[in-house]
Amino acid sequence: MSQSTAVDVAGCGAPEQGDPLPASVDIAKETVISGTVHSAEGPVGGAYVRLLDSSGEFTAEVVTSAAGQFRFFAAPGNWTVRALSRAGNGDLVVSANRGLNNIKIEVAA
Repeated sequence: MSQSTAVDVAGCGAPEQGDPLPASVDIAKETVISGTVHSAEGPVGGAYVRLLDSSGEFTAEVVTSAAGQFRFFAAPGNWTVRALSRAGNGDLVVSANRGLNNIKIEVAA
């Protein structure tokens, strides 16, 4: 099975956010923060989602898929996930454990 290496129009080198986890990812050993960004109208595609560490320092950023999906590979611990979009902004504090941590971020203007 091949992994998508599509690059978005902004030039981000991250894989397409809607793709399934690669078969090589062992979620028993890794921490994955995955989820969707939603507004009152539904999923928000093209939102910028930032991962901030427990001290609020910027760690990573991805752009959501057309279906509002995003994914980060991180260490276990406390993280803030921040979504910035034309539909509005939103934050969610996540206490991530090893494995797949699914979240939903609501944004509002």
